[in-house]
Amino acid sequence: MVQKEVAKRIVSEAGSRNYGRLSVMIQYYCHCQYLFDVPPGCFTPPPKVDSAIIRLIPHATPITGVKDFTRFSEIVQVAFSQRRKTISNSLKSVLPPESFDICQIDKRLRAENLTLQNFVCLANSALLKSALSDQIHD
Repeated sequence: MVQKEVAKRIVSEAGSRNYGRLSVMIQYYCHCQYLFDVPPGCFTPPPKVDSAIIRLIPHATPITGVKDFTRFSEIVQVAFSQRRKTISNSLKSVLPPESFDICQIDKRLRAENLTLQNFVCLANSALLKSALSDQIHD
């Protein structure tokens, strides 16, 4: 059981206004399901907020192929720290511009429009670019 607003953020899908860093990071680990609301009258004394019951079922194996979780986490954090900027502008300090072409992501989108798989692709493409650069310099 969590505050209703937090529950909505956890289970949100890409494109929704509640979708954010919390959604992406929890959905990386778990299948998230909104079950039902719990009104304040169910408690004594009643809180000033609504609550909700959610179900988090951990994935048996990660649902995506993240090669470097730290890099993935950094990209998600930076993307949502400036959510009104386009994704290319918010991530220009941590990703090469060609990452968006590699992942076939429109640079004009905002962070809330990218799926979990889009963030994974961006994180992995940054590693691919780094590995190719290292090979060229060797």
